[in-house]
Amino acid sequence: MQLEKLAIRPATSRDLKLLQDIANAMHSAKDIGYFEKSLHLQSEGSRLILIAEYDGAPAGYTMLAWQPKYAFFKAMGFPEIQDLNVLPALRRKGIARAIIAHCEALARKKKLTHMGIGVGMDASYGAAQRLYVKLGYIPDGYGITYDRKTVTFGELKPIDDHLSLMMVKEL
Repeated sequence: MQLEKLAIRPATSRDLKLLQDIANAMHSAKDIGYFEKSLHLQSEGSRLILIAEYDGAPAGYTMLAWQPKYAFFKAMGFPEIQDLNVLPALRRKGIARAIIAHCEALARKKKLTHMGIGVGMDASYGAAQRLYVKLGYIPDGYGITYDRKTVTFGELKPIDDHLSLMMVKEL
């Protein structure tokens, strides 16, 4: 894949349907309200929605939370890459890697020193788990989280999209 054909840009309110179409193509259970709320947070400056397009066609999206929900990242002032999605037909072509690099560059421009990211714990996230490690992300040392809250020893949580390992990288 020729990554020079890849463009990464901030989403606008005109992109609501596009974001929903990407989520639907990924069989993601996100409704339009999720994206409306995200655009509102973007207008407040606490989040940035980035859309990746390859050769003019949608390829994926991510959210860059400048003020993440996860308490450790928030306390440390680390932004967090969230909800990184690349359309299945375009995976393993360097798009996710480019989106992450773009987010890291934005953080560096703000003179931030670390980036956070969370990854799901079931096998469907295996490729993402490997990618994040290859890119230098390491577990933050606080174990797994459920809905961005640390899971304590003996606590039972379902294995779903809310169960994550939080990782951090020095920029």
